[in-house]
Amino acid sequence: MAETRILVPSGVLGLGFSAEALAAGVARAPHAICIDGGSTDSGPFYLGSGTSKYSRAACKAEWRQIMAARAELGVPLIIGSSGTCGVDAMVDWMVAITEELAAERGETLRIARLYCEQPPARVAAAFGDGRVHDLTPAPSLDPDRIASLDHVVALAGVEQIGAALDSGADIIIAGRTTDTATIAAMPMRRGTAPGIAWHGAKIAECGALCSTHPTSGVILVTFEADRFTVEAMEEGASCTPRSVSAHMLYENADPVRLTEPGGHLDVSAATYVDAGDGRVRVSGAVWHPDPIYKVKLEGARRVGHQISLLALLRDPHYVANAAAWVDGLERFLHGKITAQMDLTRDAYHLEFRLIGRNAVLGALEAQTGTAPELGVLCLVTAPDAATADEMAKLVNPFLLHHPLTPDEELPTFAFPYSPAQSDRGPVYEFALNHVMTLDDPMEAFRLEVDP
Repeated sequence: MAETRILVPSGVLGLGFSAEALAAGVARAPHAICIDGGSTDSGPFYLGSGTSKYSRAACKAEWRQIMAARAELGVPLIIGSSGTCGVDAMVDWMVAITEELAAERGETLRIARLYCEQPPARVAAAFGDGRVHDLTPAPSLDPDRIASLDHVVALAGVEQIGAALDSGADIIIAGRTTDTATIAAMPMRRGTAPGIAWHGAKIAECGALCSTHPTSGVILVTFEADRFTVEAMEEGASCTPRSVSAHMLYENADPVRLTEPGGHLDVSAATYVDAGDGRVRVSGAVWHPDPIYKVKLEGARRVGHQISLLALLRDPHYVANAAAWVDGLERFLHGKITAQMDLTRDAYHLEFRLIGRNAVLGALEAQTGTAPELGVLCLVTAPDAATADEMAKLVNPFLLHHPLTPDEELPTFAFPYSPAQSDRGPVYEFALNHVMTLDDPMEAFRLEVDP
């Protein structure tokens, strides 16, 4: 088979890349350009609200450069997980950016749209038929919970991206995909063994993160039938066996197994060889297909309205006893909320985090020592905006003045800004961690090609 070269400009559109490295990649005449548009890294808000984490202006500026590279090469350009979350509206958002740029550039393009959003009724029907299965961990699922979901997406794989490639489109704009699917699809269609295609795609999914210069963005993967070679395009950047093999640990619970739509990748027998000139050659990965085709479902739902407050502790007595102070304050506030707002404990959520001590790891924090100051972050979550606002105003004076013990002088802490409370708006939670079985890989997806 002829080799297949895939150029990956960055780990995600909107994060940035080196223009010089992109030009170096274009000079290598790749057969496709692939880039990711998002993930669940930043939590459930983007899927729940159906919006993008990344700046539209930044995405358009970077997409302009990538579209110019595509036009120079005359090859397909593929983006997955459009608009961070991959809902249908974010596919259309990305199409609109593309059409604006095409008009500015005077281009006429054939654009394929791969829609991945799932109507709750479809998920409910599949659940009723026994075709929706838990992953670990997963929340309990029932028809009412499914109906409460704001958005549900299915993660597309190589079969769905391959169908879009078969349309002959210049640009493929896909909804939610696995990070690897956009890269693996073309090599697999051109004869690369599935295990090699999936493995190479996994290594390249985050661009130059698998190199010694991760912020340069651009990576080139050359696929052959039974091996692939990966190299960074930035001058002075290198890929090493360590930097490449280590990427199997990135966002992956098992360093030798990667589950994808339709099966799983096993890299336990893979070898990573220094091929010189900053390149690494990899072989040995094996693909194990599932007997029944499955896709992962992601869903998010609104669980309330949230307001945050931030106070700063500097007094050594309170810094040293911050955990006890927060425990006492929290008990006091629960009593106040019950007495003055007539809310039961299950009707709201009040959370404190000590920034500088355990705000990241919570109870798992193992480091000891006393910082000179601490931030006290209070998160107030209630069913609606009015209740959250009332709760935050109730909390405010006590976050500023509550004493550690009843018989000591009333303290005064610092609010870093006024007003002390910040309205975070609707708050969402991930409410699905499940897979759905399909009789046909395309039955849960919609492909439209323009013109």
